Amino acid sequence: MISVLIADDEALVRAGLRMILETTDDLTVIAEAADGQAAAAAVDRHRPDVVLMDIRMPRSDGIAATAAIRHRPQPPAVIMLTTFNTDEDVFRALGAGAAGFLLKDTPPTDLLRAIRLAAAGDAMLSPQVTRQVIRRVTLQDRSQARAEALNRLAAVTEREREILVQIGLGHANAAIARTLHLSEATVKSHVTHLFEKLTATNRVQLALAAFRAGLVE
Repeated sequence: MISVLIADDEALVRAGLRMILETTDDLTVIAEAADGQAAAAAVDRHRPDVVLMDIRMPRSDGIAATAAIRHRPQPPAVIMLTTFNTDEDVFRALGAGAAGFLLKDTPPTDLLRAIRLAAAGDAMLSPQVTRQVIRRVTLQDRSQARAEALNRLAAVTEREREILVQIGLGHANAAIARTLHLSEATVKSHVTHLFEKLTATNRVQLALAAFRAGLVE
């Protein structure tokens, strides 16, 4: 059973999300919070596997709360939920350690899939957000950025590079295992090594490393 904390300042939104999650057999809502400070306190109290975090909340916003939560020992995965999809919001959220960024009009099936992926150590972005990430990367000074990115990949093995490409394409561990004819446990092990070697905190940062190095176009 995957335990979920819902953090949103609107009671109706929290109720709607709870209703969606309660239609499943493998997800359970263990707590709710109406602001960022309460969310961080609820994480300490209830130890959820995944937090659904609104960005704009009183007292402490979702991004500040996410950064605080991700600094805790064995932190939960955090999925940001918002009605906005500005570049600044996306990159602040990912920089704070969010495992995913979804718009509030995301279909329920995609929301449930994102929670399951986050609990398994994967990440999911709305298609609109994915396009923003790619666009931001391509607008950089590619020559300097690519040289720096390739230098970071010096310690990465050939197999790890293959897996990094698959992550850059947005594939989850199970799909990577099928594509590369590996066990899912082996893929997870390689992903762990990539986190360590590239000092990444989530799969989105690994995907960015692949884009910046030119491994994925």
